Amino acid sequence: MVQLGLDTVLSGTPSAVSKTKVVCTLGPKSRSVEVLEELLRAGMAVARFNFSHGSYDYHQETLDNLRIAMRNTRIMCAVMLDTKGPEIRTGFLKNPDQPIKLTPGKEITITTDYSYKGDDDTIAMSYKKLPEDVQPGSQILCADGSIVLEVLSCDPSSGTVRCRCTNSASLGERKNVNLPGVIVDLPTLTKKDEEDLVQWGLPNDIDFIAASFVRKGSDVTNIRKVLGPKGRQIKIISKVENQEGIQNFDDILETSDAIMVARGDLGMEIPTEKIFLAQKMMIQKCNQAGKPVITATQMLESMVKNPRPTRAEATDVANAVLDGSDCVMLSGETAAGNFPVQAVQVMTKICAESERSLDYYGLFKQIMKRAPVPMSPLESLASSAVRTAHKVHASLIVVLTRGGSTARLVAKYRPSIPVLTVAVPVLTTDSLTWTCSGEAPARQCLITRGLLPLLAEGSARATDTDTTDEILQASVEHAKQMRYCERGDCIVALHRIGNASVIKIVDIK
Repeated sequence: MVQLGLDTVLSGTPSAVSKTKVVCTLGPKSRSVEVLEELLRAGMAVARFNFSHGSYDYHQETLDNLRIAMRNTRIMCAVMLDTKGPEIRTGFLKNPDQPIKLTPGKEITITTDYSYKGDDDTIAMSYKKLPEDVQPGSQILCADGSIVLEVLSCDPSSGTVRCRCTNSASLGERKNVNLPGVIVDLPTLTKKDEEDLVQWGLPNDIDFIAASFVRKGSDVTNIRKVLGPKGRQIKIISKVENQEGIQNFDDILETSDAIMVARGDLGMEIPTEKIFLAQKMMIQKCNQAGKPVITATQMLESMVKNPRPTRAEATDVANAVLDGSDCVMLSGETAAGNFPVQAVQVMTKICAESERSLDYYGLFKQIMKRAPVPMSPLESLASSAVRTAHKVHASLIVVLTRGGSTARLVAKYRPSIPVLTVAVPVLTTDSLTWTCSGEAPARQCLITRGLLPLLAEGSARATDTDTTDEILQASVEHAKQMRYCERGDCIVALHRIGNASVIKIVDIK
């Protein structure tokens, strides 16, 4: 549902805040306090910590710097731990300084004895069941698909596979391996991943886990067991990056809190010409379920070295937004690129322009047609709040919430205006001491399109009408300061009073 016109093309880029969130991978070029402050001001909503690289001390220093930058800028940012996951790699070489030269037609033997040091005739791979799972005619992709090996024969007894190279390339040590169409018999959560979650993730109060190579719903259930009661607040983002994951997508979506369309490995597991279909299918299903979806990999890849993206990359980001992505992700662009801050600035500009071209009311009606009937009372209220905002031309929707579920339901119906999500802390007492819930619900709103989180002050009377009015009034004042609304506008407010939920139309004075 896109509105097109000559005036749209010729007019300037809107200055409004982008509703689509930007996830930034932190690395050598983006871990200092100064750069992190610039990234936050440019629009970084979620910081991704890639545990495929780096030690705990390295990531801890980066996280400490991020929290200093957040305090200095007073900008909230969520923390995502991206697991290494099960991966197959080529082995070490007899001469590490001399990569193996491969030419079209050259035959080579792969052994599953990972202690073997590779040479011109034989290389090692880390997957023990390789001779059983591939068959003559299968392809083995190495080094991000730059090397294509065609299987000639398999010998499970000796643990070897004979292959023919189909292209010219050089193979170094420990390169990643993909087996298109093969159901790999490896655990989704490896021993290293479990240690990363328990020893680093839980103590650091992270907000999200991006689980690599999720293949079925039970993988997500297993991650929840590993997290245990201490990690029950952590949201799990399933990275769908192989054929098995696509086949079991409905099952994965049901058990996950969010989805990441990881196009890197996915592009080697399924035919290249099918990637756009898989992307659109997953985004559409997530939108219908009201769950956040992140589109990732090579979105502005050329900005690793150049200050401007290619035209194709700009169009790719825009199409991801038009498809319905809640977040778009930067990987090497911010972790190791020469222009990390510019990459975020360009990304937010493209997102804002794409959002402006959407026909929001047409989109709302489409979502309503596909919505399940009967609706839950809360979803009915959320959709009514969005309809009301459209009808009265409200400038903002304010939602008072405890865990964020009400605000996410409002966002599901894609309002044309921002949703100020006021996270009201829960105070509990055992008659001796009071305990206040943390900031996690506010930060976890940062992967949902259109939500602007705000943390309210804790109050022992949080359900009382007086306190609700106080919080709502303070939220409106904050919105005026941030220029989300101004005198003469009207806003739609959604909150609870006792056991009842109400929608209000509030005039800004």
